[in-house]
Amino acid sequence: MYLKLAWRNLWRNKRRTAITMASIFFAVVLSTLMMSFKEGVYVNMVDSMVGAYTGHAQIHNSGFWDDRTLDNSLVYDQDLKNKIGSENAISSFAPRIESFALAASEEITKGSLVVGIDPDLEIQNTALNERIIKGQYLKSDERAALIGDGLAAYLKLNVGDTIVLIGQGYHGASAAGKYVINGIVKFGSPELSKQIVFIPLTMAQALYGLEGRVTNVVLKPEDPLYTGDIVDQLRQTLGVGYDVMSWQEMAPELVNMIETDRKEGYVFMLILYMVISFGIFGTVLMMLAERRHEFGVLVAIGMKRMYLGFVVFFEVLIISILGAIIGMIGALPVCSYFYLNPIQLGEDMKKMAEDYGMEAIMQPTLAPSVFIQQAIVVAIIACIIAIYPFIQLIRMDAITEMRS
Repeated sequence: MYLKLAWRNLWRNKRRTAITMASIFFAVVLSTLMMSFKEGVYVNMVDSMVGAYTGHAQIHNSGFWDDRTLDNSLVYDQDLKNKIGSENAISSFAPRIESFALAASEEITKGSLVVGIDPDLEIQNTALNERIIKGQYLKSDERAALIGDGLAAYLKLNVGDTIVLIGQGYHGASAAGKYVINGIVKFGSPELSKQIVFIPLTMAQALYGLEGRVTNVVLKPEDPLYTGDIVDQLRQTLGVGYDVMSWQEMAPELVNMIETDRKEGYVFMLILYMVISFGIFGTVLMMLAERRHEFGVLVAIGMKRMYLGFVVFFEVLIISILGAIIGMIGALPVCSYFYLNPIQLGEDMKKMAEDYGMEAIMQPTLAPSVFIQQAIVVAIIACIIAIYPFIQLIRMDAITEMRS
């Protein structure tokens, strides 16, 4: 009965209800947009610095991460493949050889990161083929290379030219080879683009004398949120002799950066919630002021104050829930627009973003949890505010209210 009375009271004064719901609607849209952009920036950071190259998790030989030499490479055999493939939560995995070499053109040289990849598996893992801005992708059996656009500009090389790699191989052997440049790739991180060279895995094994061995295996989980669980399970499956690391362990500075920024965001969100609270509280006060005479009459004819308080509480509760739901729906097209049309950062902000290895854009996330979380928070705020009219109605004097 209380819910029925509350519902009828809401639509008895459609303008007042619309104003109250509008305040909650704009509060949800504003808070959702702000949090969506912040979480989107974090996703961009992880994708640019982790997902595009490092991967969400990696398998190394024990001790490789602390001493990244080819001597600490691991045997990549069918037994290891079967153990990794037995984890259903892993979407794909790709073996790599990562080492440094001196990259040279006709007259210029530069220290570079040489990465031997399985071209087909790398497409599944990091979609490397989508980063080609000129030329074509690699084939597993050709003596060719992909190089970063920054490195290509520095060495003055183009598609069809030859790049020479000179370095140190397995157990101190010399490593030297020349490769035709098939394509030029571009990463969100300018530092990576200035030094990266990709060659087929078989060619890298021949170059460094690592037949049957790799330095690391990059893992792509079905759901990045469960990377930690996958890492723990693989550690048990593989046993001693292997290090399985998540991206949080491989890039602790990125984790610290995100956590620090997130805490700063909570301060701004707290200020925003305070503004939202006063806005909703103002509309509730307006509702109480308009209906003082009505409340006095209801009490005078025998309605108990507590029951009346419950009716008004449910009114605010219904308005809050409806406003939060509509706000959540209203925020979706706004966030979707900016997701499809990211905001390009200005020159100063662009340089700062690139220094951190990020793409210079602001793009919100469309994760459902962001929308639901903000709607719930604003609805809770409104419900807490609804306690005030409940207390006021319990304490009110019917005669005073009827004379108002």
